Amino acid sequence: MAGNGDMKAHVGTYHAMIGLLKWGSVGVAILVALVIWLIS
Repeated sequence: MAGNGDMKAHVGTYHAMIGLLKWGSVGVAILVALVIWLIS
């Protein structure tokens, strides 16, 4: 199992990845809405 120092690094990476996925999905949703609006 990972040591304490490794767990802190993993938790930091996990939070960064979750944040990236959250804001990335918001960005993609806005882009999709814009494309749909332009097509219609």
